[in-house]
Amino acid sequence: MPATPSASRAAADDVAAAAAVVAPPAAAPADDVRAPIEIVDIPSARVHHPSDLLSMILSLLGVVLVLALATYAHNTTTGVAEDVQGFASLLSEILFVPVQVLEGFVTLVVPLAVITELAIRRLGRQLLEGLLAALAAVLLNEVVRYVIENFASTELSVGLSIRTEGEWVVTLPGYVALLVGLLTVVGPRSRRRTVKWSWNLLWVAAGVLLITAGVSLPGLMVSFLIGRVAGLGVRYLSGVRSERAYAESLVGGVRRAGFEPVRIVRVADPTTDAEAADSKVPVPALGTDPAAQALTRSTRDRVYALTTEAGDDLDLVVIDGDRQVVGMLTRLWRTLRMRGIEGRSVVSLRQAAERAALLAYAARAAGVRTPKLLSLAEAEDSMLLVQERPGHAVPLASLEADQFTDDLLAEIWAQLRLAHEAGIAHRALTSDVILVEDVVGRPVVWITSWELGDVASSELARRMDVTQLVALLALRVGAARAVGSAVDVLPDHDIGAIGPLLQTISLPRLTRDEMRAHKQVLTELRSALVARLPEADVAPQQLVRFGARTVLTVVVPIVAILFVVTSINIHEISSALGQSDWRWTALAFALGLLTLVGAALAFVAFSPVKLRLWTTILVQTAAAFVALAAPAGLGPAALNLRMLTKRGVTATLSAATVALVQVSQLIVTLGLLIVLTLASGNKESALPISPAVLIVIGIIAALVAASLLIPRVRQWVLAKTLPTLRQTWPRLIEVVGQPWRLVLALAGNLLMTLGFIFAFYASMQAFGQHASLIQVALVYLAGNTAGALIPTPGGMGTIELALAGTLASVTGINAGIATSIAVVFRVVTYWLRIPIGWVAMQYLQKKGEL
Repeated sequence: MPATPSASRAAADDVAAAAAVVAPPAAAPADDVRAPIEIVDIPSARVHHPSDLLSMILSLLGVVLVLALATYAHNTTTGVAEDVQGFASLLSEILFVPVQVLEGFVTLVVPLAVITELAIRRLGRQLLEGLLAALAAVLLNEVVRYVIENFASTELSVGLSIRTEGEWVVTLPGYVALLVGLLTVVGPRSRRRTVKWSWNLLWVAAGVLLITAGVSLPGLMVSFLIGRVAGLGVRYLSGVRSERAYAESLVGGVRRAGFEPVRIVRVADPTTDAEAADSKVPVPALGTDPAAQALTRSTRDRVYALTTEAGDDLDLVVIDGDRQVVGMLTRLWRTLRMRGIEGRSVVSLRQAAERAALLAYAARAAGVRTPKLLSLAEAEDSMLLVQERPGHAVPLASLEADQFTDDLLAEIWAQLRLAHEAGIAHRALTSDVILVEDVVGRPVVWITSWELGDVASSELARRMDVTQLVALLALRVGAARAVGSAVDVLPDHDIGAIGPLLQTISLPRLTRDEMRAHKQVLTELRSALVARLPEADVAPQQLVRFGARTVLTVVVPIVAILFVVTSINIHEISSALGQSDWRWTALAFALGLLTLVGAALAFVAFSPVKLRLWTTILVQTAAAFVALAAPAGLGPAALNLRMLTKRGVTATLSAATVALVQVSQLIVTLGLLIVLTLASGNKESALPISPAVLIVIGIIAALVAASLLIPRVRQWVLAKTLPTLRQTWPRLIEVVGQPWRLVLALAGNLLMTLGFIFAFYASMQAFGQHASLIQVALVYLAGNTAGALIPTPGGMGTIELALAGTLASVTGINAGIATSIAVVFRVVTYWLRIPIGWVAMQYLQKKGEL
């Protein structure tokens, strides 16, 4: 007969919330009375489905896509709407009520029917959540309407509008957003009849409204998606009633699996404390078996200690459906990013359970010591796997250092070899999946958690298993002993093949976290491998299709182009170039390239290792591309630092050298500015600074000097400046002992600064404007310094404005012409160098210089 036991409460309320005692059914015959079942658990009343969050994000992206189509594919969306509206005359003959009446009927009846059913079922919280989602959807819909009507482009506004009485009217039907938000929260259509018929009525009303030209197609889609965003957002934040198997349904699932439970005790895992806090109950006395706790950490599933009526102690693994979304996304990400990782089609709960069962059966059939899977069953939105316990085994992480004997290491490798000989790969070997049991003084090894593994696995997957295990053992017994234990069991070919895979990306998350605290282990492993097998290749293999550098290489140009397009007036640049003399413009471009040679000479002079001048020039050229994503000056500094560290210079010495280069450039620039200012005051004209500005500068200088008298301010200034001085001073003392380095650095910095000054002078000549070289130098140095103080990428915008303003005030040139000169100067010394810098960057990366 079917068993549907009913739960009885314990004496105390707090115990009842965490430990339910399931009694026999009241209608059961006297001869079929079953003993009470003790259940120690923390039922999760509400869960936050990751699928809701994912669907909300996809709905937001859908809104953006529809708005883009309404703007840039207006003819397409309009054509579709006109094709649909061709049925309007036919529909008007069929309908016996006006469209407005149908719309009002749906708006009134649908919420009323849903609210009535929820009230009858006494689902007050779900009722409030539905009303909140409906209100949020209407408000969000109206906000979007207001923004489109007042701030959107004409194309977008027209794309979301219909023509009424000769005018375009934005149509975002609020009742559609309201109903969609409400119906999204109250539950799936398969659970409640009113929800099912409400969705059908909504689709009919929306179709009629679209066909009769009462709304635009993009407007209808936007309102629908806004309702979904609001409903899914409320549902995710509030959570939904748990459909996981607990209490009676859990017992029923165990019985369907063929076992009569007597005691079911939840094993403590990282989520139990949070679940107890959400359920507002104290944490009960949960199971603390080390092997079971390791199992729940490695699988991230619920694990129970199951005691049957026959006296058997088993493990009950419960896979919950709401957790499969996260697992699916993780598998998809690794499949896309990692090379040689087969794609997975496992998306449903049943498929995940069946795959775990397949791997467990296959591993045990191959002779691997793994817990025997006894049965599977389904209960609510959960799959139950009943399996044997691995004796009194403990996870590898629990062992002391002296317990890692040679016999234990050999047994671990022997178990993995059995799996590999059968074509099975584990793919997630950590200290939680390898269990060790001591049987009469002999180590017995278990390998658990095969659900992420592969049958008929690839050679790469098996090589990654070996890599993961040797790294795991190296963290506990040292690199030399870990490699030695592998050599004793595995053939040389298999050992030598792991060298290119000794990377953190090939390790499971738990091992990666341990490796961060022992970063030298991977280097020691490579050295130990070469010591054992001198012919082994330990050069890292490319395991990822794309990494952070690849993403940055793609993202930085896109961001830079967007910034340029939105911040720079292309018409202004083309107009300025068209008005200029191309011969002077070409000369300015050539002088700008000369500055790269000056920067390279200064860097070569201060470098602690010998650098090739041509390679250094290419690095300075590549910095023009990097400057797109970094404030002025930081791009060259980052590449210079990378160039030194790539050549074996320590990070501290590299940072000191780069800092010294920047300090020398600043000193040369300020020194030249002071000299030229004094020369201008004596020979040319009045200083290019008004008396009022001088007074303000004097006041600011006095305030700065006075602030240094305050101890805290003085300490802050020292904290900011002393590290740089301490960093550069030893290197400066070393350079001072070699005068040729100082001369070369001074020459390089002067060549770079004078190259920019003469390029600016040539840009002025291109427009027929004249000024003395001293004035040009003052304008460039002052304007460039002022513009670089604002940290925009490459000084975009700020340097142009500063140069134009300084040029107009110093020389009296018309502001429009001064702006054109500044734009041309920046085009030839910055913008045109960006594609050259990109080519240089690709060349240097290909040659391994960066």
